[in-house]
Amino acid sequence: MVLSHISKIIPLQKRLGEMVMFLKAMDPFLLLFILGLWLVPPSLTTQANAREKHFLIQHYDSKPKGRDDKYCTAIMRQRGLTQPCKDMNTFIHGDYPSIKAVCGDKAGNPYEGGRLRISKSRFQVTNCEHRGGSTKPPCKYRATSDFRYIIIACENNLPVHLDQTIIAK
Repeated sequence: MVLSHISKIIPLQKRLGEMVMFLKAMDPFLLLFILGLWLVPPSLTTQANAREKHFLIQHYDSKPKGRDDKYCTAIMRQRGLTQPCKDMNTFIHGDYPSIKAVCGDKAGNPYEGGRLRISKSRFQVTNCEHRGGSTKPPCKYRATSDFRYIIIACENNLPVHLDQTIIAK
């Protein structure tokens, strides 16, 4: 039994040795280039996922409770948007797959030369506007609710920025 394991290890060691020799013979700049190609795509995906997460924290609330001034004041504080008091923020309500679908052709269209996407259907939104005064907490907000088309930026088919909303006619 030990001999069968050894016979499997020896060819593996030989292949590893050949790979090390190949890497030693390779130009260092070519090696860096190959490593760069291998590392770049995951980092871009990670960055898009981080931006998507930021978008969700800032602009998504699936099941709002109220949608009045108290709602805005509470959610702005909960989401960390009150250090200092943010002047204006919009929350999109509904299911996340519908918002994400705006990044594709089924639920969204190119907007502003394709840099942004506009939704084909309206979304329920709540705008939270700072009532004025100090930009230091405690922050107080005024809520307005409506159904609007959303205009978003997407990266890797993920929403990463809410540009604006347009009142549905």
